[in-house]
Amino acid sequence: MMLRLYNTLFKREEEFVPLDPAGRRVTFYSCGPTVYDYAHIGNFRSFLSADVLRRTLELLGFSVKHVMNITDVGHMTDDTSPDATGEDRMQVASRRLLEAKKEGRLPPGAGSDIDPNDPYAIADFYVTAFLEDARTLGLKVAKEVQKHPELMPRPTEYIPQMIAMVKRLIDRGHAYVAADGVVYFDVQSFAEYGRLSGNTPDAIRSGEGGRVDEATQALKKHPADFMLWKRDPHHVMKWPSPWGEGYPGWHLECSVMAQSLLGDQIDLHSGGEDNIFPHHECEIAQTCSATGRPLFARFWFHTRFLIVESEKMSKSKGNFFTVRDLLERGASPAAIRLELIKTHYRSNANFTFQGLTDSQRMIDRWVKLQRWLEASRSKSPAASGSAGPLHETLPAFKQALCADVNVAGAIGALNEAAGRYNLSDSPGRVDIGLELDALNQMNSVLGVLDLQTQGQASTADVDVKLVESKIAERNRARKSKDFKRADQLRDELLAMNIEIKDSAQGTTWSKIVR
Repeated sequence: MMLRLYNTLFKREEEFVPLDPAGRRVTFYSCGPTVYDYAHIGNFRSFLSADVLRRTLELLGFSVKHVMNITDVGHMTDDTSPDATGEDRMQVASRRLLEAKKEGRLPPGAGSDIDPNDPYAIADFYVTAFLEDARTLGLKVAKEVQKHPELMPRPTEYIPQMIAMVKRLIDRGHAYVAADGVVYFDVQSFAEYGRLSGNTPDAIRSGEGGRVDEATQALKKHPADFMLWKRDPHHVMKWPSPWGEGYPGWHLECSVMAQSLLGDQIDLHSGGEDNIFPHHECEIAQTCSATGRPLFARFWFHTRFLIVESEKMSKSKGNFFTVRDLLERGASPAAIRLELIKTHYRSNANFTFQGLTDSQRMIDRWVKLQRWLEASRSKSPAASGSAGPLHETLPAFKQALCADVNVAGAIGALNEAAGRYNLSDSPGRVDIGLELDALNQMNSVLGVLDLQTQGQASTADVDVKLVESKIAERNRARKSKDFKRADQLRDELLAMNIEIKDSAQGTTWSKIVR
């Protein structure tokens, strides 16, 4: 089967053929988190989309070297501007931590023992938190980093390589040192600038494609020129360079780490759609100018935004969630993962608590099928019989993924096959080994059956209709101010080992882990 992917660079679907078709090796770089806070579920939607793509490639027989960076310096608060102006996000983390400590808002274990003036310690704390969350949701690269730390590089470890690339760009006439000592990339020296995003130098000059600071523009050849190295001896994190003590530009960091670990040209580069401009546009310009190659990444894979309960995610609206927030509410890692991957990556996804519940039910159904097949095999271990529904639908499952990673179509194929079984009966003359192998292959992409449940027990043995009818009755009782009856219904649910939680988004429930 041939995988077709939408390539943001060329604005069309294309057959994916790697640089090394004979060896079937794929080089893949993903823009990862900036570790100034906990990653939220919108961040994880992008990371999980890349993980599903990587798993799809592996299902199709490719060997994937997947690198995801962890940004610990140089990412500014206003990254919509080509200059990425504002404060360094690590300095923002330092200020927040200091304020929280002064106000006594830090619980034990939440960074209370970190020196807020030490950005490296702050970065280490949030790196650890991110890796915990990423492994909880089954990101393969986060598991591999334990043996191969280079697969999740940090910019502060690649400063010499960044300085070397800036020198090369200056020598080749693609960069210059401005009067204030800042090194800028000259976008007019790279004819292809704007090809990825549509934000050409002319568009930016007329005020499109990002905010431009007027005071800075007097020092630049063109408003779209972006920073490679900033001389700033007062910056908390700084290094010596030929252009003075300072720090690298955010865009430069990814170019250098990708080139250092994967080569001058790579097969795939992923990120959220907010990375398209200016970040990825600038990566292409500086990498191609430094290497002389016509392309940096041959395929660009971008995931669209996540909204929550049909609204933009916002702390002020109370709909801003981290993975840890959802686990505390009783969601399982598997359900969170499925809810974040089941909408096509090129469509905006609407995360809802009802959808989270639906995802959990689907997983419970698959787990129940898996256990039933395993029990059937233990009763009759000899391989015999014909191909069953799961094995028969495996080509359809793969075909859906080959159609621009259509996870919803793949899930539909799995559900159709699962629905052909009557779990209260025996499987009949079906080769159970083939069935379990097919299910394992499907799960190798979905990645939910092997996740350890945390905070929520399986609901496979719960009378869901009864639970939801009691919750609906309780909601009606509360609305009519019959609080005595509402409390009775809560107690009845607790007696069934069902815990309920009320929030602005409605009532959710989970099975209590004993």
